[in-house]
Amino acid sequence: MVRPVSQLLQTVTLLSGLMIYTVSQRGAEKKPNFIIMLADDIGWGDLDVNQPEKYTNNTPNLNQMAHQGLRLTDYHSPASTCSPSRAAILTGRYGLRNGVTHNFGVNSVAGLPLSEVTLAQLLQQAGYYTAVIGKWHLGHNGPYSPNNRGFDYYFGIPYSNDMGCTDTPGYDLPLCLPCVSSEPQVIRQRRSFHGGCYSKVGLPLVENSSIVEQPLNLWALTEKYRSAALRIIQSARARAQPYLLLVASAHMHVPLAPAVAEPSGDEVYAASLRELDGLVGALKAAADETDRGNTLIWFTGDNGPWEEKCQFAGSVGPFTGKWQTSKGGGSAKRTTWEGGHRVPTVVYWPGRIPANTTSSALLSGMDIFPTVLSLAGVAPPADRRYDGIDASGVLLRGEKSGHEFLFHPNSGAAGKFGDLQTVRAGKHKAFYITGGAAACSGSTGQEQLHDPPLIFDLDREEAEETPLQFATAEYRAIAERVARKREELLWDIATDGSVSTADYSQDESAAPCCDRRQAVCRCHTVCRGPEETLITGTRNGP
Repeated sequence: MVRPVSQLLQTVTLLSGLMIYTVSQRGAEKKPNFIIMLADDIGWGDLDVNQPEKYTNNTPNLNQMAHQGLRLTDYHSPASTCSPSRAAILTGRYGLRNGVTHNFGVNSVAGLPLSEVTLAQLLQQAGYYTAVIGKWHLGHNGPYSPNNRGFDYYFGIPYSNDMGCTDTPGYDLPLCLPCVSSEPQVIRQRRSFHGGCYSKVGLPLVENSSIVEQPLNLWALTEKYRSAALRIIQSARARAQPYLLLVASAHMHVPLAPAVAEPSGDEVYAASLRELDGLVGALKAAADETDRGNTLIWFTGDNGPWEEKCQFAGSVGPFTGKWQTSKGGGSAKRTTWEGGHRVPTVVYWPGRIPANTTSSALLSGMDIFPTVLSLAGVAPPADRRYDGIDASGVLLRGEKSGHEFLFHPNSGAAGKFGDLQTVRAGKHKAFYITGGAAACSGSTGQEQLHDPPLIFDLDREEAEETPLQFATAEYRAIAERVARKREELLWDIATDGSVSTADYSQDESAAPCCDRRQAVCRCHTVCRGPEETLITGTRNGP
């Protein structure tokens, strides 16, 4: 029997309407929120679930997040010092491309080159509310400030927490002196003191373009960060706007300032770790309450522990990690031994990332940039070359593929800043240079060039103590692959028209200062600094 024409038209109309509705619904799908938690100087072994045989219960919230999400066991910071690592995370590019090869200082006039495009800028243009809470360390003057690099809101310290004095210093080795004291003992110490915290300028707490406290109170900092971050999460829900929240904690960088009854070195570090873990737990609970299933949380570190700080440094686990301190505070030099850049990493997204999973894919902090953009449906600028990879397949579908090769830049221990003289290729790791770093004992390794390179099999022994024999077929095959890939990358960078150059010049007038008439720039009320010396570009708060 033939169906009447009117009935056919009705069916077609219904199907057409259903298709239009489906397409419109897909187009109106909520964009995911992103919380990136970046710990400072944290050790791979600080996370309980990375070393269950040495369980301390210092990280219960991170342990829970790992059980409910994905733990990445072969994940690396893009560099072993603060500024280069953060620049690479926000741009997806090695320091030799983005220009940031070592740390910026208190008196730095510039920062991350303005030719670089940040993750925050791209998400902001795509309709995201963007905020950074905590440490910035990519330039604190004018156009280099967070508000001018894609962040709608900023609350934190412009650099490391040892790059300024406080009235009640935290725990450090050597100790940090208070900003101002008339005690004869302190005066004598100050005259001969060359370590610990930078003491010429008080450590500032900045909100957008205003210094709100100088020197800040280290002991209250975590709670202030927690409150600011929670306001961001809650206000984003009220606005029904997707958000990027970067929480760059002062933990576990010295000076440590936890509440402890008996301040032994081990307990001070453990208490600081518990405080960091509590911050993670609070943000996770808030994200679950406000937009569960639509918020990805990515916890990682900017580099490994500052081993020279001895009892105030974290655990590298089974790996090797050595450091060397440089003058000026906040500018430690790290080596490219595994413990200096392999960092604890957990990614959590209920309903999207399978629970209680582990991946040994070789990944880097540079991968945050392309992965987040991919998940947000935002294309990166096509006018530049990138070094990070889209790891969404690893996160969401359990894919095994990571980097075929990963380069670890020199961060000041030996060789030239930014040089790519350490190469990871699968389970093998090649060193073209070693040494120049100090351990807790104070001893410093001699700088040595290696031609041919030292090559270690990390599956065979993680401590990087026994290199492969030069004469073996395994060594020759790996050495040839590594040399060829290194030459290819260096040529790619040399011919990259988008390479940036950072300005590392310094001027004392560039230091953030609330009131130059007062010692260490002290102020007790909100001060707005002049545009030429302080962060500018106020945006709406949370």
